Amino acid sequence: MAIVNERDKLQRVLGSPELAWLIDRIRNRLERGIPLDGTVTLVGATAAQRRAAARLLGHAAGGGTSLSVPLPALEQALRRAGISADLRTAVELVSGPVRDLRAERTAEIHARATAVAAARNCLHAGSTWYSAWLDEVSRDGTVTRLIQRGDGQLLGQAAAVLDHLPALSDPSGAATSSQDIGGMLLPALAESVTGNATALSGTPLASLVLRALAIRDGAAAPVTRSAERARWTAAGVVADDLASQVLVLNVRAGGEPLGRWLTEAADAGEPFRVTLHQLNAMPVVPLGMDVFVCENPAVLHAAAEALGRASAPLVCTEGEPSAACNRLVYAAARSGSRIHWRSDFDWEGLRITAAAIRRFGARPWRMGTDDYRAAVEGAEGGPLKGATADSPWDSRLAKEMIQAGRSVPEERMTAALLDDLRATSG
Repeated sequence: MAIVNERDKLQRVLGSPELAWLIDRIRNRLERGIPLDGTVTLVGATAAQRRAAARLLGHAAGGGTSLSVPLPALEQALRRAGISADLRTAVELVSGPVRDLRAERTAEIHARATAVAAARNCLHAGSTWYSAWLDEVSRDGTVTRLIQRGDGQLLGQAAAVLDHLPALSDPSGAATSSQDIGGMLLPALAESVTGNATALSGTPLASLVLRALAIRDGAAAPVTRSAERARWTAAGVVADDLASQVLVLNVRAGGEPLGRWLTEAADAGEPFRVTLHQLNAMPVVPLGMDVFVCENPAVLHAAAEALGRASAPLVCTEGEPSAACNRLVYAAARSGSRIHWRSDFDWEGLRITAAAIRRFGARPWRMGTDDYRAAVEGAEGGPLKGATADSPWDSRLAKEMIQAGRSVPEERMTAALLDDLRATSG
């Protein structure tokens, strides 16, 4: 009851709006660890503020617009009146506990160091891309914001997620099993690392991991759902096995019932879509000796229109290959099919093609220097954008692209591609 009475007295004496500035100044000094042995001054004080301070100190209100309050004198006045033993007690009773900013800063620095140390305990800690990611999130305030929210553990969890990604487990990038090319579902990954199946679905943890993957892939940090799926797919993870699809033409396959459906579509010369869920539930064995892979659905559509049943088996990645696409192509390569792969003549296209060569032993299809020269001469390609990439199957290609500075979408080469599909099928 005594505390309540003391608080009531302090509220009557110090709790008026005219003295709010004074309470704020004292609190600020206490939080920063500055002794209360000086004077605080308010420039531009109103008459009401001067009268309130005068009543507090027991003297007449002065004139002018500058108001100064000696803190030792204020403390003595409160003590003489039996209201409070010291200014700290008074401020805390009026406006709540005083923070210790110095201790908080020390704790924050320690928590930051702990979080970064946990992130460095990662299989990829020596990788250039991983170091770049950790430097970036440390410099731009991301780690500090995590610490201040009480989420510092997310940095170490992000490192653990990266350690569990199938496509990052083998530095060579070669596919050794169906899991390596897109078999891990995102909820299963989240559950195995964090114990929460939704921990990587639109969360701060997911953003941390996706930023790291974007840096690794030389891509921009994803800002759309499709861009996020592309990054997960490139890392060997599937966000949704029903949304992950692959568009094909004339891919005959064994296996019931999906293999039969594919074969029936091929007999009719009709394009067909397959989901990863179907490929997981109903595994197939593609039967073509040569399977061609293109990037743009316009090419597959042209093949269906111009060649129909006469086209060689054709798989379309529709940009970054989906997990379903990778799974089907992997099955074809395992069954003995020769994989012929091409992408757009841009930096992302070079990265995708190089990955296909590593993963599936694919053969570049019209992806050489001479092909680029012919394409760029006859097409109005846009400027090359983004981080450059190598062309390990043809070292001259990347150099030629840098010199020309232009990209060429593969649909500009449709006529030549259809000739290949027709000749192979015949």
